[in-house]
Amino acid sequence: MAFSNTYLLSPSSLYKLNPVLFSARRRSITLSRFHLRILKPRFLAVAASQNGGVFTSPEIAKSFDFTSEERIYNWWDSQGYFKPKYDGGGESFVVSMPPPNVTGSLHMGHAMFVTLEDIMIRYNRMKGRPTLWLPGTDHAGIATQLVVERMLASEGIKRVDLGREEFTKRVWEWKEKYGGTITNQIRRLGASCDWTREHFTLDEQLSQAVIEAFIKLHEKGLIYQGSYMVNWSPNLQTAVSDLEVEYSEEPGTLYHIKYRVAGGSRDDFLTIATTRPETLFGDTAVAVNPEDERYAKYIGKSAIVPMTFGRHVPIIADKYVDKDFGTGVLKISPGHDHNDYLLARKLGLPILNVMNKDGTLNEVAGLYSGLDRFEARKKLWAELEETGLAVKKEAHTSRVPRSQRGGEIIEPLVSKQWFVTMEPLAEKALEAVQKGELTIMPERFEKIYNHWLSNIKDWCISRQLWWGHRIPVWYIVGKDCEEDYIVARSHDDALRKAQQKYGKDVEIYQDPDVLDTWFSSSLWPFSTLGWPDVSAEDYKRFYPTSVLETGHDILFFWVARMVMMGIEFTGTVPFTHVYLHGLIRDSQGRKMSKSLGNVIDPLDTIKEFGTDALRFTLALGTVGQDLNLSTERLTSNKAFTNKLWNAGKFVLQNLPSPNDTSAWESLLAHKFDKEEHLIGLPLPEYWVVSKLHILVDAVTTSYDKFFFNDIARELYDFFWGDFADWYIEASKAHLYQSEDKEITSISQAVLLYVYENILKMLHPFMPFVTEELWQALPNRKEALIVSPWPLTSLPRNLTTIKRFENLQALTRGIRNVRAEYSVEPAKRISASIVANSEVIQYISREKDVLALLSRLDLQSIHFTDSPPVDANQSVHLVAGEGLEAYLPLADMVDISAEVQRLSKRLTKMQNEYNALVARLSSPNFVEKAPEDVVRGVREKASEAEEKLNLTKTRLSFLQSTILVSE
Repeated sequence: MAFSNTYLLSPSSLYKLNPVLFSARRRSITLSRFHLRILKPRFLAVAASQNGGVFTSPEIAKSFDFTSEERIYNWWDSQGYFKPKYDGGGESFVVSMPPPNVTGSLHMGHAMFVTLEDIMIRYNRMKGRPTLWLPGTDHAGIATQLVVERMLASEGIKRVDLGREEFTKRVWEWKEKYGGTITNQIRRLGASCDWTREHFTLDEQLSQAVIEAFIKLHEKGLIYQGSYMVNWSPNLQTAVSDLEVEYSEEPGTLYHIKYRVAGGSRDDFLTIATTRPETLFGDTAVAVNPEDERYAKYIGKSAIVPMTFGRHVPIIADKYVDKDFGTGVLKISPGHDHNDYLLARKLGLPILNVMNKDGTLNEVAGLYSGLDRFEARKKLWAELEETGLAVKKEAHTSRVPRSQRGGEIIEPLVSKQWFVTMEPLAEKALEAVQKGELTIMPERFEKIYNHWLSNIKDWCISRQLWWGHRIPVWYIVGKDCEEDYIVARSHDDALRKAQQKYGKDVEIYQDPDVLDTWFSSSLWPFSTLGWPDVSAEDYKRFYPTSVLETGHDILFFWVARMVMMGIEFTGTVPFTHVYLHGLIRDSQGRKMSKSLGNVIDPLDTIKEFGTDALRFTLALGTVGQDLNLSTERLTSNKAFTNKLWNAGKFVLQNLPSPNDTSAWESLLAHKFDKEEHLIGLPLPEYWVVSKLHILVDAVTTSYDKFFFNDIARELYDFFWGDFADWYIEASKAHLYQSEDKEITSISQAVLLYVYENILKMLHPFMPFVTEELWQALPNRKEALIVSPWPLTSLPRNLTTIKRFENLQALTRGIRNVRAEYSVEPAKRISASIVANSEVIQYISREKDVLALLSRLDLQSIHFTDSPPVDANQSVHLVAGEGLEAYLPLADMVDISAEVQRLSKRLTKMQNEYNALVARLSSPNFVEKAPEDVVRGVREKASEAEEKLNLTKTRLSFLQSTILVSE
């Protein structure tokens, strides 16, 4: 069948053509010839011509196709929309993306930060601010080295066999091959980053920034080298920071061991309890509490450390010892316990290290030298039992420190490392929050931030790895490493300095360690903009940045350190706001983990529900609070996407034909930005425009305050409730029933105006479907991603809103009565509306809207200021103060048949209620049945009684109606 441009169809033909738009209940509507034009792919052709066929119109697609998301994203990128524009001037808005590990694969944590940051970026871009989102990845020293070492191990190759240079080369090759995985996945989430400015923490520019930062801190005396207690990872053979150690409650063993008192009898001994007996070779004292009378006589004497061939250590007293833990006697091993280390430094005790870097015991352990720490523990206990020094062992739960990366048990170990003195840096970071230069959201995290910085420890920044930023320190061959070293920007610079001091024949070599990955990451917000070159264009234009958005679990890892470094090197905070999101948990509130099998993959979620539904769901979380992610939530928000799509279909199908110049001139002539433009609008249009203008103000304020969950709920409620459920339905009276072309034009203009503003406000949350729908609308001169944000402070009328709410209340009341009496949906009934003259005036003007929404017979709606004569035979409802309705029963039901039906139903209900009462009257049941069962029966009885009374009331009313009619 060949289609012409326009068709004049009957209502039944319309239904056959589009059963979604023209449902069965609407087939009885009388349509004018003007509104019977159904136009073939009208706007599809227009949209295709505007954007080269990139987009699909909802006029031909049943729902939004998720597979089009990548196509839309690539189009945005190709058009340069992700780059900052300076045309409008104004203050820039800049976000530095927390650089994901180059080894990473997309998880829900990434999905959360990408969603929230992209919302910020898209909103500010539409506000006309020069907007920049800086992407990048982190070299992830430990994680990346582990990945490549495992890869090499599968080939039978060890890192040490390759040597540093060749191994580093292999890592770079791995990075080039696999390092882009995470950024490509981030693109799938719709991240509108400026990818032309993408950085990697080992880029030349950032590497120079790291060297410069180290040198500056060293010149100020804030970097030093020394042997101190660190967290040591034996498998990785590197120090890790306190923040990279996770503690877990694990079952273990508490070993009780005899320490004989030197010079005493066989009965003079102290029993210590320890979870790590292998460290006794490093004991330098035995301590008791000075108030513990059990051991007072031994204070000042010496104890013999077991299995050490008689080595003596002093027995000392210190309040640090807990009398009630174990036996109340503490072995002091300063080389292998953080608390013991601090106590030894306070008391001047020697420090013994009994462990090699690989977790085996060293020569200090004598015959146990070379054994793995756990093997040594077993062997030692067996020999203690043989010698009678083992008292007992018992089950004990303790906090075990494990590496966040490798999962192995961490060893406290004294090791020579490089440290940053943190206290003077922390003072400035604390001051920034106190002065209001930095705002942390939610506010409760300020206390945590302040507490950590107020109790900060010096930062161990060296790592014994090959992958990372090499420490810019060179040593002199033949000289003491701790006394004679050179800090320089390069090998040549170091050699020149060494020759000036030691002569031209001097030989130098670089420190083998690399810097902690977090050291380079702490420079991220300003190093990516060109620092230390403060004359760099990006640095001058975009620094300091606007917001740092990240998970609250790295408030110390990264956020606080960036604040400290930013103030130290640039003289200002690196960002003005810190927005902290919570964890994504499963539907039961459990942390996602592979062991629980509850990990939700973002990419799988996108395939099933679409990116927009995922983003909208994640954005509904409250700032700083954990979010429980469920299939039900995702399904609901997928339905929201479909509802948005169907609303677009309705809008498009009810706009004038593109070639109807006159109709479009009329439509576009309607403006809504001034009070005088709104006064003449029909009530539904005046109401929805007023509600829209209120919403724009509220949503804009919430965007500026980062209240994203409030925005999502407000937009959801307005679109689904006010626009889709009420205005679209109300507009059909003007679109399909009105003979007045001007009224039709107004409704079309309002539909388009409200819908396009909904798309604008939703775009930061749901970028793909909103762009697709935007492009399908006629006369689109620019992409939604760069379209201007809706104007604020536009006119609204609260009286009009109240009037339409009265109409809504009346409609709901009539709908409820229809439902209560099971009136067939297609049946039109009569109604008498009782109100004062003012209410009648504005309600009667919308008689056709009321009839359509409430399924009333348009010719049988009567307006009066007093009850009708048949009030006794009508259902009376009160819609609000001064607004009532009477619905004749005879219009809705066969009264006699209904009385018979209810009488039978009442008998059955009475019997069911009596049975429940009888059970509750039985002492045997009440006293012997489980409490929850009894409670359940009571609840059923209460509910049955309520329904029984309602049915009696209704039956009585119907019977009285029959009597009146007789």
